[in-house]
Amino acid sequence: MPPERKKQGGRPGTDNRVMLNAMLWVARSGAPWRDMPDYYPSWSSVCTRFRRWQIAGIWDRILEHVSIEPDFESVMMDATIVRVHQHGAGAKGGSIFRLWEGPEAD
Repeated sequence: MPPERKKQGGRPGTDNRVMLNAMLWVARSGAPWRDMPDYYPSWSSVCTRFRRWQIAGIWDRILEHVSIEPDFESVMMDATIVRVHQHGAGAKGGSIFRLWEGPEAD
């Protein structure tokens, strides 16, 4: 996490963790900034903080930190969450074989 900013005049800033949670909500949901739920800070504040962190290289540092030593104990993939092509599950019903009789040879 980036260091907290020094206290300046004006309104106190929102906690970095709250802002990070809001940014992750947008990333996870794919929703526009303006559609953030009301329990997060205003979308413009979150977007501004995101942009500041991007310019400061904080996202690169976070990525480096989490990729140094991945913890595979918390990684799990279950077949129930993996989408399969519609034909990958097999054909509907059983196979029916029909014997076709042609004209008899003389």
